[in-house]
Amino acid sequence: MSTPTSLPTSLEDRTTGALVGAAVGDALGGPVEGWSPQAIAERHGGRVQGIVEPFHGDQWRTARPIAPYHKGDGHVTDDTLMTHALIRVYQKVRDHLDAYAVADHLVPDLIGTPRWIPELGAEALPLQRIFLAEKWIVARIHYGHVDPREAGVGNIVNCGAAMYMAPVGLVNAGNPAGAYAEALDIAGAHQSSYGREAAGVFAAAVAAACKPGATPASIVEDALALAKDGTRSAIDAVCEVAARYDDFENALTPLREAVAPFDTVGPEYRAPSLGARRPSRLHAIEELPIALGMLLVGRGDFRHTVLGAVNYGRDCDSIATMSGALVGALHGEGAVPKEWSTEVARASRMDLHAPAAALAAVAREVFALDLERRRAHEALFGAIAGVS
Repeated sequence: MSTPTSLPTSLEDRTTGALVGAAVGDALGGPVEGWSPQAIAERHGGRVQGIVEPFHGDQWRTARPIAPYHKGDGHVTDDTLMTHALIRVYQKVRDHLDAYAVADHLVPDLIGTPRWIPELGAEALPLQRIFLAEKWIVARIHYGHVDPREAGVGNIVNCGAAMYMAPVGLVNAGNPAGAYAEALDIAGAHQSSYGREAAGVFAAAVAAACKPGATPASIVEDALALAKDGTRSAIDAVCEVAARYDDFENALTPLREAVAPFDTVGPEYRAPSLGARRPSRLHAIEELPIALGMLLVGRGDFRHTVLGAVNYGRDCDSIATMSGALVGALHGEGAVPKEWSTEVARASRMDLHAPAAALAAVAREVFALDLERRRAHEALFGAIAGVS
């Protein structure tokens, strides 16, 4: 297991690493999403070690429960589609975002502009691919005219908002508290309860990963400093266990056992419990604690971290998306295996670098605006309080 010998110093490298790493994790996890580690090993003759074909082979068009999506062969899923959609919002606003930016820009993007959808092999409106929990944004805001800040209330509580919050962490690089607050505001249009909380904590973790000298342990420490309620408890429990392992094979069962008390879905991912995905201060989504746990197990190495997330199964495309983003932000694009990123870009017909370059430029602009606003506030406060 290798780790890059030097930390990158550029914002652009970290941004590219995070977004390319997230897309690669998404594509690797897609074909085995929803299955158990045992079923994955049986299907592939052992652990998944890279890009693989659809779980049902040539029957992917009709085999339930995945049909009609071509999950596999290097195709990204809705995690990446939503991530890139949020980047396009940043490109338009060129400042910090809030729930109203979701209403004014993200919703029109999802329902108004056809884009290439790798899993459909065709151009279509993103709305036609995103899951019901994401369609909720459109239904509540566009059709229901709900206050965007409250639109997430009533949606199923899952990782739908957290899975695409890496851009928020990158715009707030080095400022986990700022990323947390901004992501909570954005996610209010999509999620409530521990789903919204996870969005804030994941964005904070990405921002923490951008700190010079950051480590997997320091990322978890920064996440725990901000996380609340069941989300904090779940991260703490999972990461305490993860710290004992340096091989994901041995960690798969212990990590699942550690997160199980906080997960509402239950042992059978395809057959959720009656209490699944309901608001609670005691519970957490499974994906974020496991992504942070795999970051510790993998010691920050991209292959080991992301393959651990992939072979964990269950909602592993989102787990691998998160863990891939964290390692990429930590070490830069050089940490992401070139053979994977090149093939994912080719198979998905997607430029993975252009969104990163665009977001890094926005991040620099936002920082300049923040600095200007801070200096103006300092001058005003000095005049008000009589301090210099």
